[in-house]
Amino acid sequence: MNEEILTNISVIFNALGNPTRLKILKIVSESNRPLHIKAISRTLKMRYTAVYRHISILKNAGLVTIYEVGRSRVVSIAKPELINELLNFATKLT
Repeated sequence: MNEEILTNISVIFNALGNPTRLKILKIVSESNRPLHIKAISRTLKMRYTAVYRHISILKNAGLVTIYEVGRSRVVSIAKPELINELLNFATKLT
């Protein structure tokens, strides 16, 4: 593996290394549809700005996509089958 690939992998693992971000991935992947960030923040009982910061990290890692619907921001899983596989694999490690 070259340095660029290792750096990209590090960004992904960093994004996955936070329980809140894992919860966000789980919530969005289980919904089977894109979710408004406000709905995610209500589910987690967290401020919108804090949730948005976590989602931005997930987006930078290529794990989610964010797009605007009217004045709202909506989140969807970038590669749902891979995220589900990753979460299932991690569960087996515990």
